Amino acid sequence: MQGLSERQYAARVGLSRGAIQKAKEAGRLVLHADGSIDAEASDQRRAAMTDPAKSRAAPKPATAAKPKLKPVPEAAVASVGETLREEGLAAPVAGGGTTFLQAKTANEVLKAQERRIRLQKLKGELVDRARAETLMFRLAREERDAWVTWPARVAALMASELAAALGEEITVEAALMQKVLEAHVRVQLDSLADIRSGLG
Repeated sequence: MQGLSERQYAARVGLSRGAIQKAKEAGRLVLHADGSIDAEASDQRRAAMTDPAKSRAAPKPATAAKPKLKPVPEAAVASVGETLREEGLAAPVAGGGTTFLQAKTANEVLKAQERRIRLQKLKGELVDRARAETLMFRLAREERDAWVTWPARVAALMASELAAALGEEITVEAALMQKVLEAHVRVQLDSLADIRSGLG
């Protein structure tokens, strides 16, 4: 065999075997009598017949200026680092810049987190925070109102039952009973407020 096979020539010029076969069919390669490829002559013929603009490694014109890259905001770099650290991955060094791979990894992590949240909403595992806070506020207000109005509703009844239980010589005034109950309710509401503020 005098020349190179299609595979050998493809490896030499950095193209696929299919691209070499197309070039062979188009007559852009020089072949030996046994069908093998004359590498030197084929390189010259391909260079002469190939449009430089369509070449994979087309040389850039000398007059073309390098495009100006926009600076990446520091907040974006910090966000990439924070996302990577949350996932236990290597974050960029402060002031050292972010690599494309790190930025792409952070982007994929954020997309996965967003999809997980969307799925949890669809399954009903997550609720809208503003709506939940509104409902909790309304529930707490209703609970407080029920506690505040309770002493006025039950004071007279409790006073009469207590007087009946203690005997006729002792009287319990409904107004006094209401004050005692209101004081008790205030203590309970203060305790609930402390618990809520601790949770918030």
